Amino acid sequence: MHTHTRPTSRPPVDPSRDSATRRRTLLLLTLILAPLAAATLLGMVLLWPDGKPASGSATASARSRSHPEATVQSVATYDCPAGSQQPGPDGRQQMVTCASVQARLETGPESGGSVAVDVPAEVYRAGLEPGDRIKLVRVFNHQSGPAMYAFYDYSRTLPISLLAAAFAVVVIAVARMRGLKALIGLGFAYLIIVKFMLPALLTGESGLLVGVVGSSAIMFVVLYLAHGFSVRTTSALIGTLFGLLATAGIGLWATSAAHLTGLGDQDSGALALFDTRINLPEIVLCGVIVAGLGVLNDVTITQSSAVWELHELGSNSSARQLFGSAMRIGRDHIASTVYTMAFAYAGAALPVLLLINAYDRPLLNVLTTAQIAEEIVRTLVASIGLVLAIPLTTAVAVAVVKAIGSATPTPAPTPGGMPTATAAG
Repeated sequence: MHTHTRPTSRPPVDPSRDSATRRRTLLLLTLILAPLAAATLLGMVLLWPDGKPASGSATASARSRSHPEATVQSVATYDCPAGSQQPGPDGRQQMVTCASVQARLETGPESGGSVAVDVPAEVYRAGLEPGDRIKLVRVFNHQSGPAMYAFYDYSRTLPISLLAAAFAVVVIAVARMRGLKALIGLGFAYLIIVKFMLPALLTGESGLLVGVVGSSAIMFVVLYLAHGFSVRTTSALIGTLFGLLATAGIGLWATSAAHLTGLGDQDSGALALFDTRINLPEIVLCGVIVAGLGVLNDVTITQSSAVWELHELGSNSSARQLFGSAMRIGRDHIASTVYTMAFAYAGAALPVLLLINAYDRPLLNVLTTAQIAEEIVRTLVASIGLVLAIPLTTAVAVAVVKAIGSATPTPAPTPGGMPTATAAG
């Protein structure tokens, strides 16, 4: 039985035309990203803080305090002062038990000494025992005598360090070199936030500019570091930056329209007293921009990778077909991401949700309070930004992969009709 191989109807690719198309595509991507990278670098230079708190400000006073660690040696209880009663299990008012602890200082100028400090009733009820590690506030004034100590918080350095080490080991063991690069990128993001964004906000810089510039710098480094220099990563980066700008624009409107003042909790109120240059609404806006950064990075790199993989499986499909297939994946990703962000906020706000249930207040009234409204606006704006980034990332990736081609191009037919193997491009 004689078989014949039908020659493909697809004409052979002109190498010179293919090379010219690649060069034009790469040039276009460079023309898009180069100005954005230059603007990000210039923005960091112009917004970089000098790191000097205002003379005489509460910020300088706060930084003069220290937080030494201590080990609890003994715990003594006593009835809290009058007026500290609370409802008991039977609904009647009952006295609240307070506690005083004797603790050995482990760090600080008086390390090795012993101090007695009072602890809040709720801290004692949580299970404070001898041997626990705690943090204290040390306040020292040369004009008022010896240093004074007060309870600040539990010391969580050891368990958090162990958990972070376990996380790093698991990530590197599973993802190997890519996981290591991702951890390095996470460290870079931490430096940008701590060394640039937070100090800039403390000096009163625009939260919009600080958020956009800092987040863009993080994305430029993190994406290329974790996923390598490639057109696939570049396509994801373009979508990420678009989603970032969309988030910033929508956040600018939302924070103004919702009158988010940043005074939703005690910490924000205390922050406003640190330095008159601090602008709380600007800090809220910067938080809105940064909130969805990780999820935005996730969806864009996934979409770009999906386009390339789909093209590898069916390089003969049209751009419209490829876009449609990738967007079906994107829609599934959008649905799962919406759940992820909603449940993440629900878990973080569980005490607030319990209070809503306990006081039986109308849900709408609670959702529009300052504290809850900030979180809702932050979640919704970040979600809109990442949803808008998915079709753009998909479109950019489709255009690029169709112009450049896959890593393993379809072999050109031979005169006898049989395809020949070609080297990966």
